[in-house]
Amino acid sequence: MSTTSNTTTKSSLVNDDELQKVFDQFDANKDGNISVSELRDVLKAMGSSYSEDELKRVLEDIDTDKDGLIDFSEFSTLCRSSSDEVTAALEMRDAFDLYDQDKDGLISNKELHLVLNRLGMNSSVDDCARMIKSVDSDGDGNVNFEEFQKMMSASLMNNDKGSKP
Repeated sequence: MSTTSNTTTKSSLVNDDELQKVFDQFDANKDGNISVSELRDVLKAMGSSYSEDELKRVLEDIDTDKDGLIDFSEFSTLCRSSSDEVTAALEMRDAFDLYDQDKDGLISNKELHLVLNRLGMNSSVDDCARMIKSVDSDGDGNVNFEEFQKMMSASLMNNDKGSKP
C-alpha cells in the first residue's frame, strides 16, 4: 500500500471556487485586487485591529509583484502554501494580545506582571521590568509586537538547540 495515495496535500484541500469566494469577500470594489484598506476593513469586521503599518507589512509579504495590491494569484498562493505560517503568525498575535491587556500594541511591565501571576508564575513588577528591558530594542520601556516576535523566535531557536543530541 502506497503512503502517497493516503496523503492529501494542503493545496488539494482548497479549490479555486472556494478561494475565489473568500477573495471576493476581501475585494469590496470588485476590481480583482485586495488593497490595504480592503484588507483592513475585512479584518476589522472579523474583530481584528491592526495598525496601518502592520497592514502594509502584511501586504508587502503577500504582494510578490510589488504593485501594492494582492491579486487572486498571490492570494491563492498564500492560502495554499503557507497555512502553517499563517496559523503560526495568528497564534503569535494571540499570544501577544494575551499580554497586551489594554490593547495599545505594547506590553508594559505591569501587564506582564499581571498575566504571569495569573498563570501562576510569581514575579515582581521589578522582575518584569528586567525581562522587558532585555528585549526592549527601541528603549521605550515596553515590548511591541516586533520585539515580542524576536523574543519568541530566539526562545524557540534556543529550545531547538537544547533539545538536539
